[in-house]
Amino acid sequence: MMRLLTGTFRSVKHPNPNPNPNPNCLKPSSSLLSEWSPITKSKLKPWCVYLILSTKAPIKTYVGVTNDFSHRLKQHNGELKGGAKASRAGRPWVCACIIRGFKDQSEACEFESKWKRFSRKLPRRRKNNDLTKGVDERSLTLLQHRQTALKRVKGSLDCSHLEIEWQLNIL
Repeated sequence: MMRLLTGTFRSVKHPNPNPNPNPNCLKPSSSLLSEWSPITKSKLKPWCVYLILSTKAPIKTYVGVTNDFSHRLKQHNGELKGGAKASRAGRPWVCACIIRGFKDQSEACEFESKWKRFSRKLPRRRKNNDLTKGVDERSLTLLQHRQTALKRVKGSLDCSHLEIEWQLNIL
């Protein structure tokens, strides 16, 4: 028997072709459940926020959040499927900064969102000046811009429990 789910959304609900007479056989044992629960997975791989820098012109930066940074960087670099569309043009990417110690995904996403927001709000130097600069100078300017935004994030959130590790020297 087929019926419409609602009048507005005319999706059809199909009957289950293989009804299971024993519903208990689909339930995993409690030991399997604990292995596969999202809580356990996030405890094994804590959440982090990262800043990556493109190595090809046009030089760009990208801020993201993940619980498996090495896997995510491979995605950005096109070695694995699933990288962000915004990061395709700058391949290959290198890690500029990684921030660890978030309590959960929600806290990491809030931090990432604020970092991006503060970066957008900060005034930038004119692009005309950037045309005469070398790649290293453009990279330095972008990283300093992100670092300034990061300082503002640190002023607006409690970051005392976070470990901020710059991979590239931007002083």
